[in-house]
Amino acid sequence: MLLGGETAEMPGFYADGEYDIAGFIVGVVDREKIIDGRAIAPGDVVLGLPSVGLHTNGYSLARKLFFEIAKFAPDLYLKALNATVGEALLHPHLSYLPVLEDLLDGGLIKGLAHITGGGLTENIPRILPEGTGVEIQLGSWPVLPIFKVMQEIGNVAEAEMFRAFNMGVGMVIIGAEPDAAKIKTHAKSAGEACYQIGRVTRGGQTVSYVR
Repeated sequence: MLLGGETAEMPGFYADGEYDIAGFIVGVVDREKIIDGRAIAPGDVVLGLPSVGLHTNGYSLARKLFFEIAKFAPDLYLKALNATVGEALLHPHLSYLPVLEDLLDGGLIKGLAHITGGGLTENIPRILPEGTGVEIQLGSWPVLPIFKVMQEIGNVAEAEMFRAFNMGVGMVIIGAEPDAAKIKTHAKSAGEACYQIGRVTRGGQTVSYVR
């Protein structure tokens, strides 16, 4: 796939005459093992696997905040980040397969949401069946310093932060409440933290945030 010129998704990224080559992966899954979210029901728990940074989304806003508004240089060390700005922005995307692969055939996962562009606010609703919503408990997981720094630089509204960035949660797992402990234990055995960040409620396929 060839992309060229300025795009709505990545403003300021491609200069005139520059092109990028992007690839994709095609997978196959048995029909009966597809996790499509249809089994999600009120009372289910929402678990979050942590991210290590922006992962693959939010860079247009991040560049504006760090380089245009704050006028930082990429090699500027920020104590709050324990890294230079460039290093913090270039943390590679995590692969969640080592945590998830042994759970996929166990019947413990009702829904999975990869938290990319749109953040928790727009990605979780994509897997919710009609009549359900999700309530996220703020403060139930550690928000990475980079997001706090960006919010302070631009005085960005909290709602916009949760729409533009993953806010420290890279993958969401939805499962039945009795299975939550098993999922957390498995994640821990795979060397990954797993936070219970919310609950499925009755609603209109939206995400709300409570303190």
